[in-house]
Formats: sequence, structure tokens, C-alpha cells
Amino acid sequence: MVQHFLKWIETARVSERAAAATALAQAYLNAELAFEDRYAAEAALTALLDDPSSKVRGALAEALSVSRHAPMQVVAALAADQPDVAAPILGRSPVLLDSDLIDRVAEGRDETQRLIAMRPKLSMGVSAAIAEVGSRDACVALVKNAGAEIAGLSFRRMVERHGADAALREALVQDARLPPDCRHLLLVQLGEALRAAPLVQALVGAARADKLTRDACTRASLTLIDAIGQNEHAALVEHLRLRGDLSTGFLIRMVAHGKIDFFGAVLVALTGQGEARIRALLSGGRDMAVGALLRKAGLAPHTRAPIMRALCVWREVARGKRVAGAQEVSWLMLHSLGATPGQAGPAPEAAELAGLLRGIHLDVLRENARLQAQAIAAA
Repeated sequence: MVQHFLKWIETARVSERAAAATALAQAYLNAELAFEDRYAAEAALTALLDDPSSKVRGALAEALSVSRHAPMQVVAALAADQPDVAAPILGRSPVLLDSDLIDRVAEGRDETQRLIAMRPKLSMGVSAAIAEVGSRDACVALVKNAGAEIAGLSFRRMVERHGADAALREALVQDARLPPDCRHLLLVQLGEALRAAPLVQALVGAARADKLTRDACTRASLTLIDAIGQNEHAALVEHLRLRGDLSTGFLIRMVAHGKIDFFGAVLVALTGQGEARIRALLSGGRDMAVGALLRKAGLAPHTRAPIMRALCVWREVARGKRVAGAQEVSWLMLHSLGATPGQAGPAPEAAELAGLLRGIHLDVLRENARLQAQAIAAA
């Protein structure tokens, strides 16, 4: 019968050959065939790989794509065929091993990479290959695939390679699996893209654009702290430390906005002291002990007084003894420097810090006024 089939396909029409390919594949997979018949059917399936019509090979691929019992050599050949033929095999065949998928990814065909990235389940190794050499579309498909196991390093490689692409940034930001250091890296890349935009450069100039984007990234980093769990603080702190972003200005802004848990994680990294001791000092330590801790963290003398003033206020808020927010705290930090109206003014070495705190205070005032206006409009 197989001999007859092989002779028949030489003269049959494409539609007939495609239907016969489907029927033969189904018979091979579902029928109880004797060994000799199965061997002959497998030979016929292999012969169909040489059919000149992609419709015939595509029908064969569709019929074999979901079975674990499909012949490996046929599946491997179909996986290496042109994209429209290989699509069902690459997209769902359980016969393909991770090594097969990685080899297909390494070939560099965009559509092949995207199809593999969309498989219902994807191992960490295959995901890593896509993150390392995959096209932008393949990386977007990978991030959107809830069934893909993606390592933190793979997320980082996608951000490094394609972070300037808006579609990938959007997919990454919406992915709860994205590590906090990658979220911060995305913020930085977005800021750099805005700073380099010709329109921004033309409107405000290069120096002003640099300052605006740097400040915007700092504010976004504070928002990021609220979006991650406390168990992720250490990882984000280490990322910021390695990038050199744990500046005095960032720490001052962090304390002014009440990110005390994260500030504690920063002090753990900067001082090498245990988390429990740092937490105890921040929540109830004496001023002398807290001052010694800040000194060990490398903070300059003129920065310690406003930080300690802020810590005192946030302690009272945490204990329910006071109602205050960033507006009140930033004002009191300014007051500790002698920089509020009616005071003598800050010391020369604290002038820059006073300017930063004044900017923080004004930002908070504007934000609170905006929220108040929205509440009035909604009433």
C-alpha cells in the first residue's frame, strides 16, 4: 500500500497530496499498526518531506505538531523548513528538545525565534537563548508568554539589548516577574532616550535636558521603591550601588518621602551592619547612635542633621503620635539647616543641600495642590 502511495503522489494534485499527508500522519499516530506497517508508514512520511509544495509539508507539520509519538527525524526536518511550514512544529511540538529549540533560535530567523518564544511552555535555557540573540519581536513575545520561565539575567539582557524599544519596554513594565534592578535600568534608558530627543534638546538645551531627565529618573526610582516588596530591597540597593546612583541627593530625597525601610536597606549595604540592628536604630535609636551610623555610611556632617530630623518625624508618624507627610518633613529638614524664611541661612557647605531640599519641598507642594484640585473637581 505504501508503494502504491509513493507512486500515486508523483502525479496527484497538491490538494490531494496534502489530504493524503494528513491522513497518513493520523494513521501513523493513532492506528495500531504492526511493526512492518509502521516502519513503511514512517518511510512514506519521510518521503513527503521532499514534496515540492509547502502546502503538503505544512499539512504534514500540522498533523504531527501535537503528538509525542511523531517520528523525530520528520519533526526535526519540518522544524527547519520555511516559516509557514515550521510554524506548528516550532509553536507546539513536544518532540523538540530544548537543544533543538536553542539551535533554531541561534539560526537568527526572526519569525522562527518569535514562534519559539510563543510556545505554551518554555524552559529557562531556551528563554535565555532568545534573550541573548533573539530579535526585538521575539523578546516581546517571550515577555508576554506567561508560560515561559525567564531568569533575572535574561530580563537584564533583553533590557540591555532592546530597552530603547517602546514595545518591549511596555511589555517588561507590565510583567510582574521583572526584577527591580531591571525596572530601574528601564527608567534610566527611558530618561536617556528623552534627554537625547531632538525636540527636548531644542526646547530646553542639552544641560537643562540632562538635569530634567536626571531628576525625573530619581523621582521614578522613588516610585519604583513602592512597587517592589521588601524582600527585593537588597537587590535594588546593590544595583543602584554598582551604578553609582546611591548619591547623597537620592538618599535625602528618599528620607524626605518616608522610604525608611529602603533607607535601612541602603545603610545595611553601606555600613555592613546587620539588618536587625539597622532597623532597631532607625525605629528607636538615640541620636548619638544614629549619628554614628550615618557617619559610618559615609554621609557628610551637614547631611546628618536633616536626615535625623526627618527620622524623628517619621517615627512619630509610625507610632500614631503625629500626622505628617513629605511636605511637612521636607520643610523641617530645611529648618534644621537654617534655610527657612526668618532664619540666618544655611552654612556654605550646606547651601547645595538646602537647594535640593527646597526643590523637594516645592515639588511636594505642587503635587499636593494638584491632588487637592482633582479632589475638588471630582466632588
